[in-house]
Amino acid sequence: MTLPTVEHETAADPTHSVIWLHGLGADGHDFAPIVPELVDPAWPALRFVFPHAPVRPVTINNGMSMRAWYDIIGFDARARQDEAGIRASIAAVEALIARENARGIPSGRIFLAGFSQGGAIALAAGLGHAQPLAGIIALSTYLPISATLAAERSIANAATPIFQGHGTADPVVVLQRGIDSRNALQALGYSVDWHTYPMAHAVCAEEIGDLRAWLGRRLA
Repeated sequence: MTLPTVEHETAADPTHSVIWLHGLGADGHDFAPIVPELVDPAWPALRFVFPHAPVRPVTINNGMSMRAWYDIIGFDARARQDEAGIRASIAAVEALIARENARGIPSGRIFLAGFSQGGAIALAAGLGHAQPLAGIIALSTYLPISATLAAERSIANAATPIFQGHGTADPVVVLQRGIDSRNALQALGYSVDWHTYPMAHAVCAEEIGDLRAWLGRRLA
């Protein structure tokens, strides 16, 4: 079953897709307003796909049910991770990529993007995907189940460019977790375009500008 999505095409007959995953407790509408700010009119036609995560109980929020890509047991880097939930969301992203392939967009023209929890899934799904992707965008996030990644990653995406942005005052995913994830990726040979911004757990105009430049180089 494919997740429900919000979609926005920048022009008719898109040649590229961006699958963008929201953060904990948000939904697919959360990042849709970013499209006009981000997109350069000179770019080829893009389809933005903003899926809604399933609703599930979240331990750190007293078991309240909300949209989440996986359960979070604790914010500490050493806390046990919900590997089953992470893997289910990776499979959901694989289904979205397959749907774009069926609509005529090859994997090499698909970007995976995500914020916070969504960024963790974008990284995990992207690095494991069997065909090369256009790029991975990981905002205010970290690399999940990193111990298994080295063994499970796909050689197809060994050279896929990664944009990683993080707020220096992030109280949710602390900066050090982002740095540790960047270092782990670089140690595995990935090319990470790393940026920090004077912000909390958020996205800022400067970050959108840097991301526009990064995307522009890959859409030229």
